[in-house]
Amino acid sequence: MAAEGASNGGPGGRSIQPVYGAQHPPLDPRLTKNFIKERSKVNALPMKNKKASSFHEFARDTSDAWDIGDDEDEDFSSFQTLNSKVARATAAQVLENHSRLRVKPERPQAALSEVPTNCKVIKSNSEVQLSRMPEDACMRNPLHKQQSLPLRPIIPLVARISDQNASGAPPMTVREKTRLEKFRQLLSSHNTDLDELRKCSWPGVPREVRPVTWRLLSGYLPANMERRKLTLQRKREEYFGFIEQYYDSRNEEHHQDTYRQIHIDIPRTNPLIPLFQQPLVQEIFERILFIWAIRHPASGYVQGINDLVTPFFVVFLSEYVEEDVENFDVTNLSQDVLRSIEADSFWCMSKLLDGIQDNYTFAQPGIQKKVKALEELVSRIDEQVHNHFRKYEVEYLQFAFRWMNNLLMRELPLRCTIRLWDTYQSEPEGFSHFHLYVCAAFLIKWRKEILDEEDFQGLLMLLQNLPTIHWGNEEIGLLLAEAYRLKYMFADAPNHYRR
Repeated sequence: MAAEGASNGGPGGRSIQPVYGAQHPPLDPRLTKNFIKERSKVNALPMKNKKASSFHEFARDTSDAWDIGDDEDEDFSSFQTLNSKVARATAAQVLENHSRLRVKPERPQAALSEVPTNCKVIKSNSEVQLSRMPEDACMRNPLHKQQSLPLRPIIPLVARISDQNASGAPPMTVREKTRLEKFRQLLSSHNTDLDELRKCSWPGVPREVRPVTWRLLSGYLPANMERRKLTLQRKREEYFGFIEQYYDSRNEEHHQDTYRQIHIDIPRTNPLIPLFQQPLVQEIFERILFIWAIRHPASGYVQGINDLVTPFFVVFLSEYVEEDVENFDVTNLSQDVLRSIEADSFWCMSKLLDGIQDNYTFAQPGIQKKVKALEELVSRIDEQVHNHFRKYEVEYLQFAFRWMNNLLMRELPLRCTIRLWDTYQSEPEGFSHFHLYVCAAFLIKWRKEILDEEDFQGLLMLLQNLPTIHWGNEEIGLLLAEAYRLKYMFADAPNHYRR
């Protein structure tokens, strides 16, 4: 595995750690082979009858779905060697699992594929001024074709994220207008009341004020209005000073493994969204991740951190783009604007990771603790689900590691992640402590479907392919409300979830 092959690089020991888990459909050959066997032979499978004796053994035995080759020139065509019968069986199992779950009816294809004929660039809150673009200046770059597994179930393109204020409702209701005005009053005051801003942001931040709100909530911008412009200028210059000082070192031997793994992972970041397949965007992500890695030698680059850049990048891009961010051609923006988006994304991602860095140090102890805490919490919240996992020998590490490592980003559409992060940035220790309760609420959300599965493979297929593609703000709001209820019940009563 590429990540493991690179894990010994760097002067400070292991600088790269693999991400564990799978994306849909699961690519673990041990799973796919078993799907063509008779159902009655499930209990004899070697995959589940041996429990990993240690975390490191689990690490060696598990591979990342995106980590598909040791060479950066490899593409998804390597999967063509899979037996077609196996592929059909895998696809059929995924479709069977999805058909059992009640999801909202798919919207008409026209609504999903509709792309505006022009893309308007709007004036930013920052000092940069942009001229109006011609209507034909927003032609999208074609998405580079990538081959996937044969007969993979067709999943619609992630819904556009232009409306972050409501789910299935008009873009601006009377209530939303009132909330937007409240935000504008807070943000325009001489010293923004951050406690009040957090309180207002918990149920979601209006799209129009999300960029500046996120900068404030992350601790990147000061609350004092007069200091903000100078702070932005200084921090952006500081970031590009790092670029000038360190980025050329990516060609040095002791940084080769880190840079190579970043270079491999970037094209796999949100592969269904055209924005992230643009070469200019991928270059920005490479610089952000490389500079962060060499400035944090205790952890270095870890697969999965690349996902954490995307919400910040999209939110700060939306400050300049009126709609359809996912299909926007960033070459239509000025160099100054792109530099501002890049620097702001770097600093806000750094602030986030400062609070969860033990997730990414050697052996990733933070994630191990969180997965164990999730297991204990679920055993108290829903003993039936917990015992169901034990009956079929499903380990929490096999599905929840990715939930913790990627903050549920691979389980939810990007628009839902952005809404989730509104609340995470409003909560004390939102990305660490509160995330545990969100994961517990997310798991129990599927309790009926979990209990309906009566074998090891079926449970893992379900947990690695949860059908959230149609989720919006309404579903995230309900998930957060349940997570808050669980936190209120259990966070201050630790004996409730201790064995």
